[in-house]
Amino acid sequence: MPTDAEQACFEAGIKFGSLYHQFAGTPVSPASTRSLERAMAEAIENQPYCASVSVDILDDRVEAAIGHENGYTELTGSLMEVEMRIEYRDRTVRTRMEMEEGYPLMKLVAVE
Repeated sequence: MPTDAEQACFEAGIKFGSLYHQFAGTPVSPASTRSLERAMAEAIENQPYCASVSVDILDDRVEAAIGHENGYTELTGSLMEVEMRIEYRDRTVRTRMEMEEGYPLMKLVAVE
């Protein structure tokens, strides 16, 4: 049987996988970043044990990634910063997404 800390870490992984793979590829423009941030955070916060989600889509990176006259690009890990706090029983897990060698990795920051 997993410990509460292990279960909390598992829950964090599920939330990150859901967030990233549900929204990667979504069309995004400088005009839509705030609403997309809210939609992403609110969707993941619906899941059990998710205490908070912070999504920051980086406007300057979105603008730099637009390569055609249609004014948008596809959302990727390099365009956003994400942090989550998962609370399972008496354990809190803090996580964040970081780019490592051009790849978005979900990191375990703390288990409290």
